[in-house]
Amino acid sequence: MMKNNLADNMLTVREVSQILHVHSNTLRRWSDLGIIKAYRIGPRGDRRFKQEDINLLLTEESKGLLPNANESTEIDKVTQYVMAR
Repeated sequence: MMKNNLADNMLTVREVSQILHVHSNTLRRWSDLGIIKAYRIGPRGDRRFKQEDINLLLTEESKGLLPNANESTEIDKVTQYVMAR
């Protein structure tokens, strides 16, 4: 049986939670809201994240490129939280 190399190169919820300094449930909520892209793998539908997606999220936040900067949205709250870390 061949292993899926793509899944091997992806990050788990725990790993991304540690990178972003957020609780795993927060990361799952962000995924559900579409703030961060998660890929479902396996029969249980476990979430996995690409490193480049995490890097893009951090880059956009640091440059202030996330949308709705004038409105208080869930994305704004995420930006404020992550940038405060």
